[in-house]
Amino acid sequence: MPPSAVRTVNDLMYWQYAKIIADSARMGKRQWPFVMDRFKKLQSGEIAWDSIREYVKEREDTRRCIYCGKSADFTLDRLIPRALHGPQDEKNAVWVCAPCNSSKGARRLYEYWTARGGLKAAKYDVPRIAEGKCLKLLHDMFDQAGLLGLEENEIRARFCPECDLKQTCVHEGSEGRLSPLCLDGIATVILRAKSE
Repeated sequence: MPPSAVRTVNDLMYWQYAKIIADSARMGKRQWPFVMDRFKKLQSGEIAWDSIREYVKEREDTRRCIYCGKSADFTLDRLIPRALHGPQDEKNAVWVCAPCNSSKGARRLYEYWTARGGLKAAKYDVPRIAEGKCLKLLHDMFDQAGLLGLEENEIRARFCPECDLKQTCVHEGSEGRLSPLCLDGIATVILRAKSE
């Protein structure tokens, strides 16, 4: 689970992104002092989401699969699948090889990585370009819905009962606690409500 400093949905997104920054700096996603430093800079606004978007856009390589890194025939993958009402724009899309796209199917990004290697994989193994794009998309979505300040107890009360990832959370031992799966689950609840 994230450290006690991570109390809100916004904090959880910043924590995940701080790990991406650490990985990009070749420090590794487990270098807690460096990750915490970046986390605090994201919280304070010293590092802005606009610069994140530009960094992610600049680093995306359409000649390599975002998930496995292989050069192959590419297909467009939706980070939040259309079947779950994911937006149909470039913010929700990455280029991946056909085998990775087929393997991911109609799962969300963190859900897919959890299926591949447990919650630990969702926390540490998601490729940084895909995760960066996904976090930016979710940040914008949650900001528009007024949910960035949502705290863990509010998530449990408001979203856990409606979340379709409950079995996964139970299996991973994260039920009722903040994890990257919360981001997928909350997004799905929001998108489902919009489509009704």
